[in-house]
Amino acid sequence: QVQLVESGGGLVQTGGSLRLSCAASGRTFSTYAMGWFRQAPGKEREFVAGISSSWYGSRTYYADSVKGRFGISRDSAKNTVYLQMNSLNPDDTAVYSCAAARTGTVAGAHKEYDYWGQGTQVTVSS
Repeated sequence: QVQLVESGGGLVQTGGSLRLSCAASGRTFSTYAMGWFRQAPGKEREFVAGISSSWYGSRTYYADSVKGRFGISRDSAKNTVYLQMNSLNPDDTAVYSCAAARTGTVAGAHKEYDYWGQGTQVTVSS
């Protein structure tokens, strides 16, 4: 069982930055692929970024909408995955959730993930 707790959300102006954190319990954190998803009101949940397990080289993947602006990283010593978000705009407003996949490989579909955090709100004002 893995428990995930996100933090770092908040209100920011257009062009600003935020860093989200996702702290994971358990000693097998490095074996999981980690993903960030977001869901805006009235919209479906969408994949934002993912990082594979260390076994698969900690490779990173991004949605086209955030490529070049967001960066995902993991710190296995702290059992934490981060999402650095730069050049934010109002379209980035959503609840952001982190998720863990036992497969160790990143998938864009939320059904491929086994554990989820409760989410953290990110609001970008214009």
